[in-house]
This record gives sequence, C-alpha cells and structure tokens, in this order.
Amino acid sequence: MKKIILLRHGQSQWNLENRFTGWKNVSLTKTGIEEATFSGHQLVKSNIKIKSVNTSILDRAIETTRIVTDIINFPKEKIHYDWRLNERHYGALQGLNKSETALKYGEDQVHIWRRSYDIAPPLLLENDDRHPKLNKKFKDIGKDLPIGESLKNVIDRLKPFWKEYVNNFVTSGDNHLIVAHSNSLRAIVKILDQLSSEEIVSVNIPTGVPLVYTLDKSLNVLDKKYLIDKEELKAKQEIVVNQGKAK
Repeated sequence: MKKIILLRHGQSQWNLENRFTGWKNVSLTKTGIEEATFSGHQLVKSNIKIKSVNTSILDRAIETTRIVTDIINFPKEKIHYDWRLNERHYGALQGLNKSETALKYGEDQVHIWRRSYDIAPPLLLENDDRHPKLNKKFKDIGKDLPIGESLKNVIDRLKPFWKEYVNNFVTSGDNHLIVAHSNSLRAIVKILDQLSSEEIVSVNIPTGVPLVYTLDKSLNVLDKKYLIDKEELKAKQEIVVNQGKAK
C-alpha cells in the first residue's frame, strides 16, 4: 500500500479578499501560515513519513510547502517544482473581486465560468499587463502557456505531470505529498476517484488540510480521509462553497 497526500496551500491574501487568483503570485495570510503549520503537524501526528514532495511554482504553494517540510524534516533540495501543478488560469477574471464580477456579468454567468467542466473564462489579450508571458517565472513554458482555462484544460495539461509522477514516484509502498491548488488538486481527485465530468464539478477542497489517499499497487483507492476533525472539516468546506457563490 502507498499513500498520496494532497494539500491545498494555506489561505492566501487574495483568498481573503475574495479575488480570482489564478497564476498571480500572492503570499499566505496569517491564517494561511497557521493552516500550513497545522498540516505539517498532522502529518507528524499521523506518523506519515514522506518520501517525495511535489509542488507548483506559485508562491502560495511554495510557502506552504516550505512550512510543511520544515515541520516534517524533509530536505528542501529534494522538493520537486512543476508548473503543471499551478492553479487554473482565470484569464481576464484574474485579480477581479468575485462579488463585483458577479454584479457586472451576472451571478449565473460567473458560476458557469467558475464551476463548469469545460467552459473557460474570457481569455487574456496579448497586450494585457496580466499576461503570464510577462512573468520571468513562466518563461520556459512556451507554447503551453495558458491565458484562461477550464477545469478540463487543467486536467489536460496535468496529464504529462501525472504520467511522469506515477512512473517516477509512486512505484513503491512509500508516501508522497503534493502541495498545489484547488483546481489542480481537483484534477488529481478526478483521476484517483475515477469521477465523471459531472461529478467533479461539485468537489470542493479546503485550504490547509491534508487529504490522504491510501492506494494499492494499481492505484485503486482503498481509503481516503482528511486529517482533521469532521466538524472542523465541515466548517472549512462551507467556507469554500460560500466563496464559490461569488456573493
């Protein structure tokens, strides 16, 4: 048996401000730091020894990863960074307040952009100063650089990472940690739980709580659980749902 632990980064400043974050680099809030610290201690408390750590190249995930790896004594030089684990790119919505966007476009339209499986938000224009080509961190991505993605797009761009990940990391009975974002983790959940495009739409992942999958050698799910009290988990999931309403 092996375990894959999925961890959404701790609360970021733009989570707090109810803004579409996407590929924008923002830091953790005080609450986000506390969530990352909690996650690290939960792994220790559960006696889960981590063999590998993969994370996205966005600051909020990296900050979470460094806090957690400090607590579990995982070597920083062994952390793997991959842009394919980045959050969904929200295109022209990036940086906008969700409530104000709902007032401008209508809540139904914003809900479609946010929660549908294969409908992307309005794409960024080439001359938009939010365009990811202007960020040196993304200079090596090339033709795959997104300017607005649906969840389906995220799943498609994650596939090369997942194939390599399974081949290189998940070949033994060890435990592996992935620190990423709501939508890149939902993409992995869809794969592991073999969910349909309709089923994944309703899946919400709270910030700063380890989700532990126990798998057999064929990556069939034997068990999955969050490392948190059920009532606390319920409260965190309600926060995510309320944020999704963009009110």
